[in-house]
Amino acid sequence: MGMASALTRNGRHILRNNYRAFSLTFQNPNIPEILAPKVPYRRWDYLVNPFSSTSRAREGEEFSEWKKYVGYAVLLAGCGAATYYTFPYPDAGAVQEEAQHNVSVISNWSGTHEVEVESQNYVQPESLEELERIVNEANKKRKKLRPVGSGLSPNGIGLNEQGMVNLALMDKVLHVDLHNNTVRVQAGLTVSNLVDYLRPYGLTMQNFASIREQQIGGITQVGAHGTGARLPPVDEQVVDIKLVTPGKGTIDLSAEKDPELFYLARCGLGGLGIVAEITLQCVPSHQLVEHTFVSNIKEVRKKHKKWLADNKHLRYMWIPYTDTIVVVQCNPLPEGEDPPKFSAIYGNDEALQHLHNLYKEHERKHKLEETSIVKNSEDKPSGQVPSSADVDVNELSFTELRDKLLSLNPLDKNHVMKVNLAEAEYWKKSEGYRVGWSDEILGFDCGGQQWVSEVCFPVGTLTKPNLKDIDYVEEAIKLIKNEKIPAPAPIEQRWTACSRSSMSLASCSVPDALYSWVGIIMYMPTPDSDQRKTITNEFFKYRLATQKQLWDKYSAYEHWAKIEIPDNEEELTWVRERIKKNFPVDSYNKARTELDPNHILSNAFLETLFPLPSNESEV
Repeated sequence: MGMASALTRNGRHILRNNYRAFSLTFQNPNIPEILAPKVPYRRWDYLVNPFSSTSRAREGEEFSEWKKYVGYAVLLAGCGAATYYTFPYPDAGAVQEEAQHNVSVISNWSGTHEVEVESQNYVQPESLEELERIVNEANKKRKKLRPVGSGLSPNGIGLNEQGMVNLALMDKVLHVDLHNNTVRVQAGLTVSNLVDYLRPYGLTMQNFASIREQQIGGITQVGAHGTGARLPPVDEQVVDIKLVTPGKGTIDLSAEKDPELFYLARCGLGGLGIVAEITLQCVPSHQLVEHTFVSNIKEVRKKHKKWLADNKHLRYMWIPYTDTIVVVQCNPLPEGEDPPKFSAIYGNDEALQHLHNLYKEHERKHKLEETSIVKNSEDKPSGQVPSSADVDVNELSFTELRDKLLSLNPLDKNHVMKVNLAEAEYWKKSEGYRVGWSDEILGFDCGGQQWVSEVCFPVGTLTKPNLKDIDYVEEAIKLIKNEKIPAPAPIEQRWTACSRSSMSLASCSVPDALYSWVGIIMYMPTPDSDQRKTITNEFFKYRLATQKQLWDKYSAYEHWAKIEIPDNEEELTWVRERIKKNFPVDSYNKARTELDPNHILSNAFLETLFPLPSNESEV
């Protein structure tokens, strides 16, 4: 195979891990240090400048070590010469050809979607000029160039095996306008870095999704959202956009310059151009008081309208197979007041006790079964549950412990019920308050890798909510029980105001229109491919059941970053018809054709859900 093959393997390993590190930094805080190992600066300073005063002081001390490294160098040169003449190096053309076919695997955060792409077709420009050149060249050659962000979308909306562009290296803050409370940024900047940058200016974003590692371009293009009945989805914070398009070059869009295209492009799904720069409307930074408590359906029905109106941010977490609804309310800490001091009734260890007990119970049961198998068979059992000696469950966080428990039997309804009951007890013992900056409070741990389906639907207005949001989840809970679905917790419910973006799921012109967002979930707590496949199949049965029974009834539409392309023509036709009924598909496709005539920004997602007329087929 030779040196070229070795280099290819190493390149593939590095590129794949670097992308994963970029996408998953929030999951593993040690990754940045791994990517930038500490360098022994003192040693290298000495080698570069052996006549410095510092080096003369160490000269005698390190002379013997210097001779050692000279010896190493001679030995290395000798080995290199021997290798060169023993194993002829392939000609330059062969190396270049093999390098061009270096294939890397790029996956989304959940590991639910991945593509193989030649490394030369995965580009990361560092400037607007470089991005413009890349787009122009790709358009001339009709080469795919799908914009991809941090890879957090559950459906892999930004993936394309034929070519991708990632703006991770275009991550600068360009201007902060304190008079208008706006900030202009390059689209590759992450939410977390933007918030940290704005803190000294006394500004922050209006609202946040659960995770802060999204790139600004990605979080706006897919219409991501936080929660708050008076707060719109994130795309509504966009004041203007610099869009690099294959057909029209670089264009600046705003409500004043070209309102129709601007509102279409704010949530453009990466199909109208590559967002290079964005101006966001900010708000003064503020602290929030978060109140978490456990409720039930009777209380929620009675108080829901009041809670929507009284709380800036509101979130429910419904726990299937229990009567528990976790309520999270967040409101600004009044200016000038000191943060209130709250003492928790239970400590974290006490709150986790039911989950720990369930794990130990399962461990004891498995050991008894294992002993019985050994007594009745000469063969040792092939598999075993990790013991507490192998896995220190006391060191795991709540979500890690839940994942560990679910991994023991993720599709057994009775086991999942027990995990859900233990989770309900955890939340009952975690009731209380906490205070922090809005970005810290509104972000939360979603758990490990997972399949998610989230829908958005209208629920009246803030002044007259119709309680269809509560009806929807109640029906979903009953469906889970009737179909005996092994549904883990939570079913998460949030709310937003409307957006003026044409492609937003909450698009509406009614000022106080109210939308509810409901997400169902199944975790992928195991690396075993067969088990992951089985979980995937079960999740799609779960999703299909809610789709058939609830979506049309409540005019619910699936989040753009969570739609999965159907694998049969009948369902695909149904999905397309629903999308066309609710969104300006003709206007969107017309803009796609004008701004991207060779459709280099497309991928299977766009080509399947937004098919063009036959005379304008995708390349």
